[in-house]
Amino acid sequence: MKENILSLLDKNTKLYGERIALGKRNKYGWKELTYKGLSLLTKQIASYLISDLQMQKGDKLAILAESMPEMGACVFASVISGMITVPLDNKLTIYELVSILMNCQPSVLVVSLANLEKGYELQRKVPSIKHLILMDEHSQTVDIPSIYTLPQGSECRWRHRSLRDTALIIYTSGTTGAPKGVQTTFGNMTSQVLGLVSILSEILPYEQVNLLSILPMNHLFELTVGFSTFLNRGCSIYYPQSLKPKDVLGDMREKKIDFMIVVPAFMKLLKTTIEADIRALPEEERLLFEKSYAAAEYISDYSIRRQLFRSILAKFGGNFYGFISGGAPLEASVGEFFERIGIKVFQCYGLTETSPIISIDRGEDRKLLSVGPVLSSYEAKIDAETGELLVKGPSVMKGYYNNPEKTAEVLEPDGWFHTGDIANFDEDGRLYITGRIKNMIVLSGGKKVFPEEVEAVLEQNKNFAEVCVFGAKRHSGIKDGTEEIMTVIVPTAEILEKYQDEEELRKYVVQEVKKLSVQLAPYKRPVNIVVRKEPLPRTATRKVKRNVVKEEIMA
Repeated sequence: MKENILSLLDKNTKLYGERIALGKRNKYGWKELTYKGLSLLTKQIASYLISDLQMQKGDKLAILAESMPEMGACVFASVISGMITVPLDNKLTIYELVSILMNCQPSVLVVSLANLEKGYELQRKVPSIKHLILMDEHSQTVDIPSIYTLPQGSECRWRHRSLRDTALIIYTSGTTGAPKGVQTTFGNMTSQVLGLVSILSEILPYEQVNLLSILPMNHLFELTVGFSTFLNRGCSIYYPQSLKPKDVLGDMREKKIDFMIVVPAFMKLLKTTIEADIRALPEEERLLFEKSYAAAEYISDYSIRRQLFRSILAKFGGNFYGFISGGAPLEASVGEFFERIGIKVFQCYGLTETSPIISIDRGEDRKLLSVGPVLSSYEAKIDAETGELLVKGPSVMKGYYNNPEKTAEVLEPDGWFHTGDIANFDEDGRLYITGRIKNMIVLSGGKKVFPEEVEAVLEQNKNFAEVCVFGAKRHSGIKDGTEEIMTVIVPTAEILEKYQDEEELRKYVVQEVKKLSVQLAPYKRPVNIVVRKEPLPRTATRKVKRNVVKEEIMA
């Protein structure tokens, strides 16, 4: 990504032309856009935004869709027409989406067919949304324009942007009074992409690769790494229709996939699927695998490891080289499994506020418990008193949109950003994340949930005197070591009087929590609900001592 997106589009169109840029499997097969097709569709949408809709520089364009090739064209079109792109999580509820959209006030909402009904409802509830556009091929029953039926439009004067301009607003929460929208600038994106392109040249054995992308495009991890960085290299990016491991493996074989950007939960699921297949093998083959797996620990040559496990690697299509894993901590045993069978694992660390990657482990001496050395564009230091990691560099966000108070909490005037994570460096400069200062809960799939936004919803119940939400670690099953959302509810004196039977009291509280939780995306809903009769411990300033509550409950 150079100083403007248009130059990237034009350069890649000339260089790669008829090569597949983006593709997605649907029920009819693969819908694909070449680099030339992506450029033409992008310019057609941008021309419509400028000439027909009269969008001005700085207006907002929100996108509500699953990952699909057309989303890439909409992001590029928004940029070159001078707009700010707001990618939305299509798993959020209307309640959450309205909160976000009222905060950023978009003029245009682009929706996929699967999210069309939500789009209509959001347009009714958010006055700023003047235009609704469909991202898919047009359907006879749809009364809004589709990107495929827009007028051809003459070439417009594209609006070039400065590195200081906001490119994206990515929301990290949406239900509290002031949603947190991370403002990512063109400078942030450019610094990240150029840094990552350089690192990929160390990681990947060849220039053009086929990437299978399973992360939602509303995540900055996907937009920066899986989308912008790989397109910049002239790669082909494919989106699966389903995330079931067997379907994903089928797509990998069909498209000869070389590489993936994933969260640890997906790698764990894939490992479990492969292990189930191994258990189903005849005893002789299963024992051969176990012997080979034990021997592979002492074989450093990846080509020999790949030869040993060629039958397993054939399930991936035979070309598959490795993963970049991020978004949540990776269990060492999961990373070790893939490394032993000849698939490389590059663990990275970052936050939406840092565009997002701060560090990535690479080289032949990778450590599965480390997130690697910090990118060269960053300065990093550990706070001597708290152990918190602070970073400074050109990829740190501009600030939270319309939220100077929250911005000031994490971003110092001299540019140092507080990550909220406790960390240390080893003697080789590798970074290790050892804990969190923040309250943020990281779920198994890498989704991040802020306790405050869940509490804001549950506190609507007048019969709940106090509410405390935190992440509780699981200690068994496929999600072992990951966090789940736990909530502690203290009912009012009236409710305690009314429901003196413990079981009846619990049943009432659980029912009320579930009723309110429909306002939250499914992944944000409490999994464990604890009823407490005593008041919650508080500080002198009346803040709930969340860590003390957690310790008491978990004990």
